[in-house]
Amino acid sequence: MMSHVHAPVLFQECLDALSIKSDGIYVDGTFGRGGHSAGILAQLGERGRLIAFDQDVQAITFGQEKFAGDRRVSFEHANFAELATRLAEPVDGILLDLGVSSPQLDNADRGFSFMQKGPLDMRMNRLSGLSLLQRLEQVSLEELTEVLKTYGEEKFARRIAAAILTALAEGRLLDTLSLAEVITQAQPVKDKYKHPATRSFQALRIWVNNEMGVLQQVLSDAIHLLKPGGRLAVISFHSLEDRLVKQFFRDQSRGRYDDALRQVVTEPSVRSLGKVFPSLVETEHNPRSRSAMLRIVERLY
Repeated sequence: MMSHVHAPVLFQECLDALSIKSDGIYVDGTFGRGGHSAGILAQLGERGRLIAFDQDVQAITFGQEKFAGDRRVSFEHANFAELATRLAEPVDGILLDLGVSSPQLDNADRGFSFMQKGPLDMRMNRLSGLSLLQRLEQVSLEELTEVLKTYGEEKFARRIAAAILTALAEGRLLDTLSLAEVITQAQPVKDKYKHPATRSFQALRIWVNNEMGVLQQVLSDAIHLLKPGGRLAVISFHSLEDRLVKQFFRDQSRGRYDDALRQVVTEPSVRSLGKVFPSLVETEHNPRSRSAMLRIVERLY
């Protein structure tokens, strides 16, 4: 059963970061179970608007029921990489809460958890693309090794990749629990602070959903979709995401200097408003927030 209990990460910090105007237009690029969206709507007046995106049809259905009758909010069943083609006009703020949502993790049927028995799926949009199992049936040892190494920063990537493909060929890869067991057995050294399958499951999920490619696309588009003075706020949960966001924000806030021409060829498009971490109180009440980081920029012109 899908849980509807959801604690939005960095809730007040996100609302502060967006500096919400009562008549503004805002985008929640990752609606999830609507915690951040509810906070935005609470600060909007009758003329304000919220456009909520999610690629998970269950999230969209939940949102349409939760906010039924509220004309200020509209829903888009789409990946946030489609912002540029879905938005009709510039907006005052965009919020992106990256990674997998708590309801998706808690629902064993989605295949994201290594602690519960579920199908080898991991798609955030189950109506599109290949499942994890379908991808594994097509992947080479070299490619799977690179996936685990790049997206999971897994030290034993080749050993784990080989073990996964062997188990698949032998018919032993039946569900998420058997996958987690294969990964665990393939690791010669265990991290006492993490489940052995943590990094590999992260890597496989990112691979199945093309999360890094999608993130690069949305960051580039989002800046141009903001009004001057509009803000982009991004919550990341692991170093790969945060590194990409940090570098993009840094480049956009510095502009580009051409050494050969000895002049600035691209002016800065944003100013950085810094980064925010969860409070100790939040991490104690919501352990999943411990790795979260919020970065904010404001469009200059």
